[in-house]
Amino acid sequence: MRALTWQGRRRIEASTVPDPRIERATDAIVRITSTAICGSDLHLYEVMGPFLDRGDILGHEAMGVVVEVGEDVRGISPGQRVVVPFNIACGECFMCLRGLQSQCETTQVREHGSGAALFGYTKLYGQVPGGQAELLRVPLADHNTIRVADELPDERYLFLSDILPTAWQAVRYADVPAGGTLVVLGLGPVGQFAARVGVHLGHQVIGVDTVPERQELARRYGVHVLEDDAELRDRVLDETDGRGADSVVDAVGMEAHGTPLVHGLHSAIGKLPSSVARPLMEHAGLDRLGALHSAIDLARRGGTVSLAGVYAGDADPMPMKTMFDKQIALRMGQCNVKRWTDTLIPLVEADGDVLGTEDLVTHRGGIDDGPQLYETFQKKTDGCVKVVLRPA
Repeated sequence: MRALTWQGRRRIEASTVPDPRIERATDAIVRITSTAICGSDLHLYEVMGPFLDRGDILGHEAMGVVVEVGEDVRGISPGQRVVVPFNIACGECFMCLRGLQSQCETTQVREHGSGAALFGYTKLYGQVPGGQAELLRVPLADHNTIRVADELPDERYLFLSDILPTAWQAVRYADVPAGGTLVVLGLGPVGQFAARVGVHLGHQVIGVDTVPERQELARRYGVHVLEDDAELRDRVLDETDGRGADSVVDAVGMEAHGTPLVHGLHSAIGKLPSSVARPLMEHAGLDRLGALHSAIDLARRGGTVSLAGVYAGDADPMPMKTMFDKQIALRMGQCNVKRWTDTLIPLVEADGDVLGTEDLVTHRGGIDDGPQLYETFQKKTDGCVKVVLRPA
């Protein structure tokens, strides 16, 4: 089959690799009809090389048609259309039963002290082959598939795999009070959905980004857009009676700009041998914290900051005095995809596409187009907001 494979820093290759096969009786094989490039894939493209091997298959946003199931699979059968959540969870353990599928005790990667295994996402999360491929092996397939109808286009359902529930969880974690103000930092794919969810739930939403195409897309959904510049804090104060936002979602994470020293450190570590770079990143890693610090700055006293963007540093400096003094509540974590599925399916299937799932994708291609589209997405060129690949 054809698949996108990691070959080195900023080197993605469309490769021919062996087809996956049923390895356990609880597995299924899914023929992928649509798969997306996620913002968190850019961390692999740029800085997470020490936890990847050449040839690793990438991708964790995928959907398709079941072609084969193991003998113990009961909930799905060949020919059915499914979305594959990016978490790999059992659905039965202590964590899963409490809606914390991203912490599944059955698939936790204890070697690295990590939570549940993820598709296509480094040794830290199990090094499971990902979905940017023609075929995908899905472990524990009864729980790690979402049955969907046949009538609507893939884009209505594909984002149930990650970015839509991630955005929903981020807004829920932000705990926006009735009549409150939500600031969304970063209007990439997750930020777009977080802003739309906020509007859908009746909140006043302020979106912040520097990219004109992303700003314009957010405005179409009733988001009040501000430029991310030196005057941002004053503008937010003006919009919130001088207090700051009730809630802030950081949808940027460690892709934040404006920290050249840390960016240079990431580049340098990425060039070291993996045996040297891994312990540095695991125990002394630093993130670019511009977005997080901005979120803390923009939140009112007693407000909430919700992190949807990925962070990976264990030596990050945090403004603890400010956070303590302002009495900031902080929520974060990998999305628990299946926790939100039953809530989100009626919204994506609703007449009128209320969250605009069909109005997010700006770039499409096949597997062979993937390497160039990774670069386009990372550089935010050509108006790129979201990339979807169709392997078939």
